[in-house]
Amino acid sequence: MSQSSMQAAVWYAAKDLRVEQVPVPTISDPHEVKVKVATCGICGSDLHEYAAGPIFIPVGKPHPISGEQAPIIMGHEFAGEVVEVGEKVTRVKVGDRVAIEPILSPNKDGAYQMERYNLTPLLGFHGLSGGGGGFSEFTVMGEHMVHKLPDDLSFEQGALVEPAAVALHAVRQSCLKAGDSAAVFGAGPIGLMTIEALKAAGAAQIYAVEVAPSRKAKAEALGATVVDPQQEDVVAKLQALSGGGVDVAFEVTGIPAVLNQALHSTHEGGEVVVVSIWEGEASFQPNDLVIKERTMKGIIAYRHVYPAVMALMQRGYFRAEDMVTQRIPLADIVEEGFEALLNDKAQVKIIVTPNH
Repeated sequence: MSQSSMQAAVWYAAKDLRVEQVPVPTISDPHEVKVKVATCGICGSDLHEYAAGPIFIPVGKPHPISGEQAPIIMGHEFAGEVVEVGEKVTRVKVGDRVAIEPILSPNKDGAYQMERYNLTPLLGFHGLSGGGGGFSEFTVMGEHMVHKLPDDLSFEQGALVEPAAVALHAVRQSCLKAGDSAAVFGAGPIGLMTIEALKAAGAAQIYAVEVAPSRKAKAEALGATVVDPQQEDVVAKLQALSGGGVDVAFEVTGIPAVLNQALHSTHEGGEVVVVSIWEGEASFQPNDLVIKERTMKGIIAYRHVYPAVMALMQRGYFRAEDMVTQRIPLADIVEEGFEALLNDKAQVKIIVTPNH
């Protein structure tokens, strides 16, 4: 007999995340898949929602794709085992291990409808915008959102595919070529993943700008040259180290002053890729783009990149042992997870195990 209720972490409001019993979701569409969650990472955007939300969480009216609004189950960086499939599912079968691509975008018959499905005006995320989430024992989603995990990748690696996809998409959307130089501003989880993606893309020099000692150490261990803005003039240092500026700068902090540093760290004709989600406005002098013919572009999430991420993981990139600093049961998610990340910059990626 299958259980009817399960534990889940439910977002009610900023600073109000509750671990409680909720009904186990059921398959209601022939293209849906039910997954028993094995691992789920806590993401920077989860932290924003917890500390200062709602940002992506629908409040007041339901999300157009999930049909749900707060309170919603959180968690969108996850992997697990398929325990049930709708009658028309062809991509996976019961018993398959899967990584979840949590993008909510118009879909039909088990496939996204837009080629650039991450650019839909209706963009949402499973585990942020309703429809269930990874901080629960079971969750149901369309088969277009599941990717078979290769046998040689652990469930923990599976939970890292989502953040690694952000980083790989950012690097693939940039103008970076093999042999180029790059600077990554912010060495949190996405920043560290970006360093890995840059290595995979063949960047010859990689600089990381970070203040937290443990994150500086991690960036260094991954092969980046670290610059600490509290100890030196970042722009001058990067210009000197790179012989006149880097080819591409990646902004991964969401701090207005840092956007300017990223801009000025590139050479004439260089590029800035903005990866952060912002809580407010940032200003820069347009002449710093114009007179030096620089480019600034934004990226949101990822598309068509999960298979590439997993293939790189099989080659040793984006390793869990480089990223995961803590593993906790779902019951401890508020204190040991969210509060720990807010108060302890030594934490990088915390993995939650709902079926502990």
